[in-house]
Amino acid sequence: MPLPKPPLREVITIDGTNVTIEMKNNPIDNLGVLTGNELFHYLSIFDSKYQPSNYNKADGSPLRLFDSQPVKIDVSKRSKEDMGFWHRNVDYHEVIICIRGALRWETEMRTVILKAGEMIVIPKGISHRSMLCEDSLEENVLIELKVKDKLNYVGDNK
Repeated sequence: MPLPKPPLREVITIDGTNVTIEMKNNPIDNLGVLTGNELFHYLSIFDSKYQPSNYNKADGSPLRLFDSQPVKIDVSKRSKEDMGFWHRNVDYHEVIICIRGALRWETEMRTVILKAGEMIVIPKGISHRSMLCEDSLEENVLIELKVKDKLNYVGDNK
C-alpha cells in the first residue's frame, strides 16, 4: 500500500510578507498555458545572437534585453578594448554582475577587479569605466541592471 503524499507548500511573497499556502497538487502539473506564454522568457546570454555593440569596440554599448521604467537589464560582452571613456549614469544605480571572465572597474569611489560570480553596485552619479585586466578572458560577459529606485543593501540581514 503506497504511502499518502504529504501536502505541497507554496510560499508567496506579497509586499514583502511571505504567505504560505498548502496545496493539493504541484503547480507545474497543469494542462498547458492557454494565453500569456510570451511573458515567460528563457534565453542563453552566451548565444551569438545576443552580441552587444561593445563586444569589440571601446565605445560600443551593452545590449538591452528587458526594459521598464524602474529597471533595465543589459548584457555586456567587452572583449577586445578597454572602455575608452568615463560614464556617469545620473538616472539609475548600476548593478553589474560578472558571469564570465573579469574586468577592472575604476570608479570615483574605488577600483575593483570584478570576477565571475561577483557583483558591484555603482550608485547614481558616480563616474566609472571598465578596463581589461590580467584575469580577463577573450570574452568577458556581464549582466547590468539599471535600477531607478533607491537600493537598500539587506544582504547581511538574517
